[in-house]
Amino acid sequence: MTEIRVLLADDQALLRAALATILDSADDLTVVGQASTGREAVDLARELRPDVICMDVQMPEMDGIEATRQIRVDADLDTAILVLTTFNREDYLVEALAAGASGFLLKNSRPEQLADAVRAVAAGDALLSPEVTRSVIARAMGSGAAEQPGPEPCPVAVEQLTERETEVLQLVARGLSNDEIAAELVLGRATVKTHVSNVLTKLGLRDRVQAVVFAYRNGLGS
Repeated sequence: MTEIRVLLADDQALLRAALATILDSADDLTVVGQASTGREAVDLARELRPDVICMDVQMPEMDGIEATRQIRVDADLDTAILVLTTFNREDYLVEALAAGASGFLLKNSRPEQLADAVRAVAAGDALLSPEVTRSVIARAMGSGAAEQPGPEPCPVAVEQLTERETEVLQLVARGLSNDEIAAELVLGRATVKTHVSNVLTKLGLRDRVQAVVFAYRNGLGS
């Protein structure tokens, strides 16, 4: 992908302007639109068909979770959604993942982290910052476990994995992206992506988040 087209959705004009400045400064990223409400984000997604939407959660008219859900169920849209959060509501994280968000990033992340996150979700990777990963795991395994069911411990399923796939699962559980796993294991990015896909298929997991929960429940998390 030579150019990644990005839509910004946040009700704070100053923050949108700052995000636009950061993303437009990258040669391969272009901000094609800005929305101040969830409803506007849905409408602009259908009009502009961006590759990635940087989505706030708390917005007027329609929150970012419902906007994410409506965009992801639209068969005519192939748009990845990166949720930018202040990280003060863990339940939002779980709900947005269920709605189809591709990743999360904290709003106080470094500018280069934002650009890299947009590239990652545009390439089809799920992305969870380590801080967000820890929160999701704490919620899934703590008091919210009954409300947010996830994959149960299954040692037999773990035995299906090759040694390399188990290593990859452990690194996914640490919140590493595919590029970071590739660097850690000295593998090609495409190879890592294949390993992650194999792990999800063998364990019957829906996505990277379920893989993280599964790893922790089976003693593979750190």
